[in-house]
Amino acid sequence: MISIKEVAKQTGVTVRTLRHYDQIGLLKPLGKTDGGHRLYGEEEIKKLQGIQFLKTLRFSLADIKELLDEGERDWYKELQNQLNYCIQEKQKLEKMESMLRGLMNEFTIEGKNDLAHIHQLIRMYEDHSNQRERFLQERFSEKEQELLDLLPNMNNGDADTLEWVSLLAQTKKHRNKGVAAVQVQSIIRRMLEKENETYGEDSDFAEKVWEVRKSQEDSEKAGFYPIEEDLIQFIEEATEYFLKGGRQ
Repeated sequence: MISIKEVAKQTGVTVRTLRHYDQIGLLKPLGKTDGGHRLYGEEEIKKLQGIQFLKTLRFSLADIKELLDEGERDWYKELQNQLNYCIQEKQKLEKMESMLRGLMNEFTIEGKNDLAHIHQLIRMYEDHSNQRERFLQERFSEKEQELLDLLPNMNNGDADTLEWVSLLAQTKKHRNKGVAAVQVQSIIRRMLEKENETYGEDSDFAEKVWEVRKSQEDSEKAGFYPIEEDLIQFIEEATEYFLKGGRQ
């Protein structure tokens, strides 16, 4: 038998925690010294290791006690329940990660996070998944819906999305210089290049996406990141100027 201090040293579990386990009946010591100090044997150490393992799987101490006390308990079912819990928590974290990326990208474009936009993003990614699916099915063919997956997603951190975020941020920065400004025309050129890189010669699809983008209502239904109408109009005017070869 070894002392409680030695158990703590070997396992990394604090003396205070071991005393608590004893008090709640989770892990009783094998015996005590004449001075009242707890002593533990090999079986208690193995049980402690089991407790530590189950804790890493996010079982509560109460559940661990029941699992260890009831030898006939359905372990497979308990592990399945815990796996389901972990999957749900993972989905929540992924959703939070997605929203945080969206807010960070919005900050890159806007230079701030607007509270109204935050609420709009939350509604968009929590409540409108079915509505979005129906809307996209109505507006786009089955083949075109496959292309929709190639659209930049503000809640992702992939290179393409980050470049689109950067291009939008630069557009906002330079739009006061007018559509003919060198900086603006350079941005438009890159936007058109990226559009071609993504969709190739499918200009009809690109036009459909742009028509949806120009409508604030349709953009929200489609789950697109909200862009102000005046910025959309500016991009459209700057694109028209570019396609005309720099002639008004």
